Amino acid sequence: MGGKSTYMRQTALIVLLAHIGSFVPAASCELSLVDRIFTRIGSSDDLAGGRSTFMVEMSETANILHNATERSLVLMDEVGRGTSTFDGLSLAWAAAERLAHLRAYTLFATHYFELTVLPESEPLVANVHLNATEHNERIVFLHHVLPGPASQSYGLAVAQLAGVPSAVITRAREHLSRLETTSLPHEVAPQA
Repeated sequence: MGGKSTYMRQTALIVLLAHIGSFVPAASCELSLVDRIFTRIGSSDDLAGGRSTFMVEMSETANILHNATERSLVLMDEVGRGTSTFDGLSLAWAAAERLAHLRAYTLFATHYFELTVLPESEPLVANVHLNATEHNERIVFLHHVLPGPASQSYGLAVAQLAGVPSAVITRAREHLSRLETTSLPHEVAPQA
Protein backbone atom coordinates (compact mmCIF):
# COMPACT_ATOMS: atom_id res chain seq x y z
CA MET A 1 0.00 0.00 0.00
CA GLY A 2 2.95 2.28 0.61
CA GLY A 3 4.23 1.50 -2.86
CA LYS A 4 7.33 -0.65 -2.22
CA SER A 5 6.20 -3.60 -4.33
CA THR A 6 4.89 -1.32 -7.07
CA TYR A 7 8.20 0.58 -7.11
CA MET A 8 10.08 -2.70 -7.45
CA ARG A 9 7.86 -3.99 -10.26
CA GLN A 10 8.13 -0.63 -12.02
CA THR A 11 11.93 -0.81 -11.79
CA ALA A 12 11.96 -4.26 -13.39
CA LEU A 13 9.65 -3.13 -16.18
CA ILE A 14 11.70 0.00 -16.92
CA VAL A 15 14.93 -2.03 -17.08
CA LEU A 16 13.27 -4.61 -19.34
CA LEU A 17 11.80 -1.93 -21.64
CA ALA A 18 15.16 -0.16 -21.91
CA HIS A 19 16.96 -3.43 -22.68
CA ILE A 20 14.65 -4.22 -25.59
CA GLY A 21 15.07 -0.71 -26.98
CA SER A 22 11.61 0.50 -26.09
CA PHE A 23 10.50 3.79 -24.61
CA VAL A 24 10.58 4.17 -20.84
CA PRO A 25 8.26 6.42 -18.80
CA ALA A 26 10.88 9.11 -18.12
CA ALA A 27 12.26 12.27 -19.66
CA SER A 28 15.66 10.55 -19.66
CA CYS A 29 17.08 7.29 -18.41
CA GLU A 30 20.57 5.99 -17.68
CA LEU A 31 20.84 2.30 -16.81
CA SER A 32 23.53 -0.33 -16.54
CA LEU A 33 23.21 -3.44 -18.66
CA VAL A 34 21.97 -6.44 -16.71
CA ASP A 35 22.34 -10.12 -17.54
CA ARG A 36 19.14 -11.24 -15.81
CA ILE A 37 16.26 -9.87 -13.78
CA PHE A 38 15.35 -11.85 -10.65
CA THR A 39 12.25 -11.16 -8.56
CA ARG A 40 11.02 -12.46 -5.21
CA ILE A 41 7.79 -10.49 -4.85
CA GLY A 42 4.44 -11.62 -3.48
CA SER A 43 3.54 -14.73 -1.58
CA SER A 44 1.53 -17.80 -2.39
CA ASP A 45 1.71 -21.47 -1.69
CA ASP A 46 1.96 -24.29 -4.21
CA LEU A 47 -0.87 -26.66 -3.34
CA ALA A 48 -0.26 -28.94 -6.33
CA GLY A 49 3.42 -29.26 -5.44
CA GLY A 50 2.74 -29.58 -1.71
CA ARG A 51 4.87 -26.53 -0.89
CA SER A 52 3.99 -23.99 1.78
CA THR A 53 4.21 -20.25 1.19
CA PHE A 54 7.51 -20.20 3.07
CA MET A 55 8.94 -23.10 1.02
CA VAL A 56 8.03 -21.29 -2.21
CA GLU A 57 9.64 -18.11 -0.85
CA MET A 58 12.83 -19.93 0.13
CA SER A 59 13.01 -21.86 -3.17
CA GLU A 60 12.80 -18.58 -5.09
CA THR A 61 15.37 -17.00 -2.77
CA ALA A 62 17.71 -19.98 -3.23
CA ASN A 63 17.43 -19.69 -7.02
CA ILE A 64 18.37 -16.01 -6.84
CA LEU A 65 21.29 -16.56 -4.46
CA HIS A 66 22.67 -19.42 -6.61
CA ASN A 67 22.32 -17.65 -9.96
CA ALA A 68 22.59 -13.87 -9.53
CA THR A 69 25.78 -12.15 -10.66
CA GLU A 70 27.23 -8.68 -10.25
CA ARG A 71 25.38 -7.77 -13.45
CA SER A 72 21.95 -9.02 -12.31
CA LEU A 73 19.00 -6.93 -11.19
CA VAL A 74 17.55 -8.50 -8.04
CA LEU A 75 14.24 -7.43 -6.52
CA MET A 76 13.38 -9.02 -3.17
CA ASP A 77 10.27 -8.11 -1.21
CA GLU A 78 9.84 -9.15 2.41
CA VAL A 79 12.15 -12.16 2.50
CA GLY A 80 11.59 -14.19 5.66
CA ARG A 81 8.04 -13.14 6.41
CA GLY A 82 6.71 -16.69 6.17
CA THR A 83 8.43 -17.97 9.31
CA SER A 84 9.19 -16.92 12.89
CA THR A 85 10.52 -13.42 13.47
CA PHE A 86 14.09 -14.40 14.34
CA ASP A 87 14.38 -17.05 11.62
CA GLY A 88 12.97 -14.62 9.06
CA LEU A 89 15.20 -11.77 10.18
CA SER A 90 18.28 -14.01 10.11
CA LEU A 91 17.50 -15.32 6.62
CA ALA A 92 16.75 -11.84 5.26
CA TRP A 93 19.95 -10.46 6.78
CA ALA A 94 22.13 -13.24 5.37
CA ALA A 95 20.49 -13.00 1.93
CA ALA A 96 20.99 -9.22 1.84
CA GLU A 97 24.65 -9.64 2.84
CA ARG A 98 25.15 -12.27 0.11
CA LEU A 99 23.68 -9.95 -2.53
CA ALA A 100 25.85 -7.08 -1.30
CA HIS A 101 28.95 -9.26 -1.58
CA LEU A 102 27.88 -10.30 -5.09
CA ARG A 103 27.48 -6.59 -5.92
CA ALA A 104 24.22 -7.36 -7.74
CA TYR A 105 21.96 -4.39 -8.46
CA THR A 106 19.44 -5.01 -5.70
CA LEU A 107 16.26 -3.54 -4.27
CA PHE A 108 15.54 -5.32 -0.98
CA ALA A 109 12.29 -4.32 0.76
CA THR A 110 11.84 -5.34 4.38
CA HIS A 111 10.03 -4.45 7.57
CA TYR A 112 12.94 -5.76 9.64
CA PHE A 113 14.27 -2.49 11.05
CA GLU A 114 17.37 -4.32 12.27
CA LEU A 115 18.61 -4.54 8.67
CA THR A 116 19.02 -0.76 8.49
CA VAL A 117 22.51 -1.20 9.99
CA LEU A 118 23.76 -3.02 6.86
CA PRO A 119 25.32 0.13 5.33
CA GLU A 120 27.69 0.25 8.33
CA SER A 121 29.33 -3.03 7.25
CA GLU A 122 28.47 -3.01 3.53
CA PRO A 123 29.59 0.29 1.95
CA LEU A 124 27.65 -0.30 -1.30
CA VAL A 125 24.34 -0.68 0.58
CA ALA A 126 22.06 2.30 1.18
CA ASN A 127 18.74 2.65 2.96
CA VAL A 128 15.79 4.38 1.31
CA HIS A 129 12.13 4.53 2.23
CA LEU A 130 8.81 5.59 0.77
CA ASN A 131 7.42 8.62 2.52
CA ALA A 132 4.10 8.61 4.36
CA THR A 133 2.45 10.87 6.89
CA GLU A 134 -0.51 10.73 9.24
CA HIS A 135 -3.22 13.36 8.92
CA ASN A 136 -6.36 13.41 11.09
CA GLU A 137 -5.47 9.93 12.39
CA ARG A 138 -5.32 8.64 8.81
CA ILE A 139 -2.27 7.55 6.89
CA VAL A 140 -1.42 9.29 3.63
CA PHE A 141 1.12 7.57 1.37
CA LEU A 142 3.15 10.16 -0.51
CA HIS A 143 4.95 7.73 -2.85
CA HIS A 144 8.26 9.63 -2.69
CA VAL A 145 11.50 7.68 -2.36
CA LEU A 146 13.67 9.34 0.28
CA PRO A 147 17.15 8.52 1.58
CA GLY A 148 17.58 6.79 4.92
CA PRO A 149 15.57 4.17 6.79
CA ALA A 150 11.89 4.64 7.61
CA SER A 151 11.41 6.34 10.95
CA GLN A 152 8.30 4.39 11.87
CA SER A 153 5.94 1.62 10.84
CA TYR A 154 2.37 2.25 9.75
CA GLY A 155 0.98 -1.24 10.25
CA LEU A 156 -1.69 -0.22 12.75
CA ALA A 157 -2.76 2.73 10.60
CA VAL A 158 -3.14 0.43 7.59
CA ALA A 159 -5.10 -2.08 9.70
CA GLN A 160 -7.42 0.74 10.76
CA LEU A 161 -7.78 1.83 7.14
CA ALA A 162 -8.70 -1.76 6.25
CA GLY A 163 -11.56 -1.66 8.75
CA VAL A 164 -10.14 -3.64 11.66
CA PRO A 165 -12.44 -2.89 14.64
CA SER A 166 -11.32 0.08 16.73
CA ALA A 167 -11.25 -2.02 19.92
CA VAL A 168 -8.71 -4.34 18.27
CA ILE A 169 -6.63 -1.37 17.08
CA THR A 170 -6.69 0.12 20.59
CA ARG A 171 -5.58 -3.18 22.11
CA ALA A 172 -2.89 -3.55 19.44
CA ARG A 173 -1.55 -0.09 20.34
CA GLU A 174 -1.30 -1.21 23.98
CA HIS A 175 0.61 -4.34 22.96
CA LEU A 176 2.85 -2.33 20.63
CA SER A 177 3.67 0.18 23.37
CA ARG A 178 4.60 -2.63 25.74
CA LEU A 179 6.69 -4.41 23.11
CA GLU A 180 8.55 -1.23 22.19
CA THR A 181 9.45 -0.45 25.81
CA THR A 182 10.51 -3.90 26.97
CA SER A 183 13.39 -6.05 25.88
CA LEU A 184 13.47 -9.76 25.33
CA PRO A 185 13.98 -11.78 28.50
CA HIS A 186 17.53 -12.81 29.25
CA GLU A 187 18.41 -16.39 28.47
CA VAL A 188 18.30 -18.69 31.44
CA ALA A 189 21.59 -20.48 32.03
CA PRO A 190 21.32 -24.24 31.51
CA GLN A 191 21.03 -26.20 34.72
CA ALA A 192 23.59 -28.88 35.52
